[in-house]
Amino acid sequence: MTCIQVAQLTKQFGEQKVVDHVSFTLEEHTATALIGPNGAGKTTTLSMLTGLLQPTNGQIIMPGVKDIRGAIGFLPQYPQYFSWLTAFEYLEMTANLSGMEKRKVKKEAQKILEFVGLGAAMNKKVAAFSGGMKQRLGIAQAIIHQPKLLLLDEPVSALDPVGRREIMNLLKEIQQQTTILYSTHILNDAEEMTDQVLFLRNGQLVEQGSLHQVRTKFDEPRYKIQFVSSDEARQFASQSELVAKAEQNIVYADIREEKPSMQQLLHRLASSPYHVVKVERETASLEEIFMKVAGSDGTI
Repeated sequence: MTCIQVAQLTKQFGEQKVVDHVSFTLEEHTATALIGPNGAGKTTTLSMLTGLLQPTNGQIIMPGVKDIRGAIGFLPQYPQYFSWLTAFEYLEMTANLSGMEKRKVKKEAQKILEFVGLGAAMNKKVAAFSGGMKQRLGIAQAIIHQPKLLLLDEPVSALDPVGRREIMNLLKEIQQQTTILYSTHILNDAEEMTDQVLFLRNGQLVEQGSLHQVRTKFDEPRYKIQFVSSDEARQFASQSELVAKAEQNIVYADIREEKPSMQQLLHRLASSPYHVVKVERETASLEEIFMKVAGSDGTI
């Protein structure tokens, strides 16, 4: 079922269109990555979905919901906390602001803090929290009212690798209960948990679809051949009938036009004078796709 439909969403400041006629649909219980260079319009798009910014044009429709603000949870890129409050007090406050029934607030606050891994720290002041703990608290305030759609602006960009892993695992659990749209430039994370990708460039949606669809469109299948030395790699690349390039002791052989099977390639290599360490078949990574969509240098 459809969670939200966005049609021709546009935001203009003066003569500049920061978001330019963006349209997409999110299905329930999916995770979608909004990807683009800095300044592409990701944060502005999320701000319009939350109601923090009024669109210049376009429609945002959530089937069966009159006021979508109450059906959305939001974690901004740089959340602000009242450091003198405990985690439990902070969540109580946000639950009350969300309009939750008074009799449910304390029970739900405790339940959500346990869910995000802050049960043992619920009575600690936020001032003592690490970056990862603050991010968990931010997610807790965004989901305490059980939103249909969770919006996250760069949810893991400020975290170390361990913190990123913990938050990504948490988001996978949350996805079982709600729909997630998050902006990111950390493409490895997007590749891991994304059902759909939306590529923004200069405020325009230039590519969208499932990872499989986008990969199929932009894929550059190739063989990665590792030799014992860089000299052998260069010699093989210069003599091979495959379109190939050498990087140190690795040769990347393009197989879009001529497509030998792995067995055929291994047979060729076995009859050659070169010493091969490893052969792998590779497809385009999300980062390579991003560079193509965004531009060769990844800038707007």
